Amino acid sequence: MRDTLVLNASFEPLSTVTLNRAVVLVLQDKAVVEQAHPGLRVRAAAVEIPVPRVIRLCRYVRVPFRRQAPWSRRGVLVRDQHRCAYCGRRATTVDHVVPRSQGGADSWLNTVASCAPDNHRKANRTPEEAGMPLLRQPFEPTPADAMLLSLGRNELASLPGWLAQPAPAPAA
Repeated sequence: MRDTLVLNASFEPLSTVTLNRAVVLVLQDKAVVEQAHPGLRVRAAAVEIPVPRVIRLCRYVRVPFRRQAPWSRRGVLVRDQHRCAYCGRRATTVDHVVPRSQGGADSWLNTVASCAPDNHRKANRTPEEAGMPLLRQPFEPTPADAMLLSLGRNELASLPGWLAQPAPAPAA
């Protein structure tokens, strides 16, 4: 199912919702369609609307300040663009830089995307102990970057330029 980006009334990104939820928000006049999928429409008995890609809320929603994006395995894979931090091939799993058995935590700075063979080869060691240097250092995305990255590369490329520019990764 397609995810739809939700913007606040001030055009700041808030979250992503399912297509069904986006259509309900538009039909209840709580949101307007800012950008639609070309050529696709949702039809009902008395209503026809474009399939929303980006919607904007009609009323401003106050959002509490969030310092950190919540960590998740999916978030790490998306942050690292599904590329292994050790060899650059397609990543399917998450590896702890400092293993959990050595006190490593589930955090943005201690986890990287990894392919299964490299994850197995590194095993219960640090990259230095295993002789497997990281191709890029892990970083902590801002909450807005994490939300935009969750849309995926294809969806992100189709958003307006002013909206689809997450902050660059900090230098290691």
